[in-house]
Amino acid sequence: MRARVRMSPITTGDAGTRPVINISWDDAQQYVKWLSGRTGRPYRMLSEAEWEYAARAGSTTAYSWGDSIGENNANCDGCGSRWDGKQTAPAGSFKANAFGLHDMLGNVYEWVQDCGSANYDGAPADGSARSGPCKSRVLRGGSWSYDPPGLRSAHRRPSPANDQSSSRGFRVGRTFSVAP
Repeated sequence: MRARVRMSPITTGDAGTRPVINISWDDAQQYVKWLSGRTGRPYRMLSEAEWEYAARAGSTTAYSWGDSIGENNANCDGCGSRWDGKQTAPAGSFKANAFGLHDMLGNVYEWVQDCGSANYDGAPADGSARSGPCKSRVLRGGSWSYDPPGLRSAHRRPSPANDQSSSRGFRVGRTFSVAP
């Protein structure tokens, strides 16, 4: 039996269209636990490998749309959108990637399940999250207040699990069993 993961950003404000911000990794974990209990379905944080696979959407370039940030492809400080360096944009304000996912790059950094580390050395080869005693957790995707290099699909940022800011949010995943 194979597994499939469905991903969704968490939004609030402006009639539910802006991403949730000021969320620590600890807060995101509490939400995932609450959502799983509330729905009876197994929601969870994405692993770094799952997040990057989804963000790249089959590309091998710096960004899912190419090697240049271009204009109006995402929300960051220097991305050419009307929200640049000012605030979050409503979810879905930019073209979806090849997998149909919006805002994987820019808008808010997204917490993932993995323990923080300086690089990928020693990461699990099966795509699962790096675990163990963690001094930090990992953020992916860049945000509205950071410059374009922070949005590269491979960019990662370790941060304390209790860190909150207006540039941090999260995306949840749910594993589905798929018959062979």
